Amino acid sequence: RLAAPAAVAAGHPWVLDPVAVGGLPVRTALARDLLADRPTAIRGNASEILGLAGASTGGRGVDATDDAESALDTACTLADTTGAIVAVSGPVDVIVSPDGRVTRVTGGSPLMPLVIGTGCSLGAVVAACLGAARPAGLDEHDAVVSAHALFAAAGSLAATQTAGPGSFRTAWLDALHTLTPEATLAAVDIAEA
Repeated sequence: RLAAPAAVAAGHPWVLDPVAVGGLPVRTALARDLLADRPTAIRGNASEILGLAGASTGGRGVDATDDAESALDTACTLADTTGAIVAVSGPVDVIVSPDGRVTRVTGGSPLMPLVIGTGCSLGAVVAACLGAARPAGLDEHDAVVSAHALFAAAGSLAATQTAGPGSFRTAWLDALHTLTPEATLAAVDIAEA
């Protein structure tokens, strides 16, 4: 409750990651209250985005029971009402901006949801990309897309080397560390709608 307004006052971007919103009343109330502090980006799975907007009761804890496309209209409305870039993660990530721009990032691996913390760490990387983009005058929508592309590319590369979630986790972290921009673009599909 103190960090979000302080970030806004200092001109720093901040990300709202509504973890398990919809299913947990305390988290849901807090996340909805934080919308008033105008997050730069909102990043969650489809069930969390729908729960944040009051369009559903959320998923199973941190696990989505909805897909990103089913949350598209809600994400667009949330972007319009909050001024935030809204990123809905899933097998195909959907990133929407208040100006109506919609970008889809396809990549990753079905093993990603089996590794605890991938969604939360994606929120941190979204914040890092926004933090690098703003002072450089780069487009913030593109920064959010970049974070999702990095995660998807790392997941795609890790999946070629592993068969289970334990080894995948290590390979995924290694891929995040070593990815080049060229390798990232080669491993994902980025499409503007």
